[in-house]
Amino acid sequence: MTNQLVPIERTQDQLGGISRTTVYGLVKAGHLDKVNIGRRGFITAESIDKYVATLTKENV
Repeated sequence: MTNQLVPIERTQDQLGGISRTTVYGLVKAGHLDKVNIGRRGFITAESIDKYVATLTKENV
Protein backbone atom coordinates (compact mmCIF):
# COMPACT_ATOMS: atom_id res chain seq x y z
CA MET A 1 0.00 0.00 0.00
CA THR A 2 1.34 3.40 -0.94
CA ASN A 3 1.03 6.45 1.24
CA GLN A 4 -2.19 8.26 0.55
CA LEU A 5 -1.04 11.44 2.26
CA VAL A 6 2.25 13.05 1.33
CA PRO A 7 4.00 15.59 3.59
CA ILE A 8 4.54 19.02 2.05
CA GLU A 9 8.31 18.53 1.95
CA ARG A 10 8.01 15.26 0.05
CA THR A 11 5.47 16.82 -2.31
CA GLN A 12 8.07 19.46 -3.15
CA ASP A 13 10.56 16.70 -4.03
CA GLN A 14 8.05 14.68 -6.03
CA LEU A 15 7.23 17.71 -8.14
CA GLY A 16 10.84 18.36 -9.09
CA GLY A 17 12.03 20.38 -6.13
CA ILE A 18 9.48 23.17 -6.34
CA SER A 19 9.23 25.66 -3.49
CA ARG A 20 6.87 25.43 -0.54
CA THR A 21 5.21 28.64 -1.81
CA THR A 22 4.55 26.99 -5.18
CA VAL A 23 2.97 23.96 -3.47
CA TYR A 24 0.62 26.23 -1.54
CA GLY A 25 -0.11 28.18 -4.73
CA LEU A 26 -1.13 24.93 -6.44
CA VAL A 27 -3.38 24.14 -3.46
CA LYS A 28 -4.97 27.60 -3.67
CA ALA A 29 -5.51 27.20 -7.43
CA GLY A 30 -7.26 23.88 -6.85
CA HIS A 31 -4.61 21.69 -8.49
CA LEU A 32 -3.61 19.89 -5.28
CA ASP A 33 -5.76 18.78 -2.33
CA LYS A 34 -4.44 19.57 1.15
CA VAL A 35 -5.62 17.95 4.36
CA ASN A 36 -4.58 18.56 7.94
CA ILE A 37 -4.05 16.04 10.69
CA GLY A 38 -3.56 18.06 13.81
CA ARG A 39 -1.26 20.87 12.85
CA ARG A 40 0.50 18.99 10.05
CA GLY A 41 -0.45 19.54 6.44
CA PHE A 42 -0.44 16.83 3.79
CA ILE A 43 -1.18 16.66 0.08
CA THR A 44 -3.22 13.72 -1.19
CA ALA A 45 -1.22 11.37 -3.39
CA GLU A 46 -4.20 11.14 -5.74
CA SER A 47 -4.15 14.90 -6.38
CA ILE A 48 -0.40 14.81 -7.05
CA ASP A 49 -0.91 12.02 -9.60
CA LYS A 50 -3.77 13.90 -11.28
CA TYR A 51 -1.74 17.12 -11.45
CA VAL A 52 1.26 15.36 -13.01
CA ALA A 53 -1.08 13.69 -15.52
CA THR A 54 -2.47 17.07 -16.56
CA LEU A 55 1.05 18.42 -17.01
CA THR A 56 1.94 15.41 -19.14
CA LYS A 57 -1.16 15.85 -21.32
CA GLU A 58 -0.42 19.55 -21.82
CA ASN A 59 3.10 18.78 -23.04
CA VAL A 60 2.13 16.08 -25.54
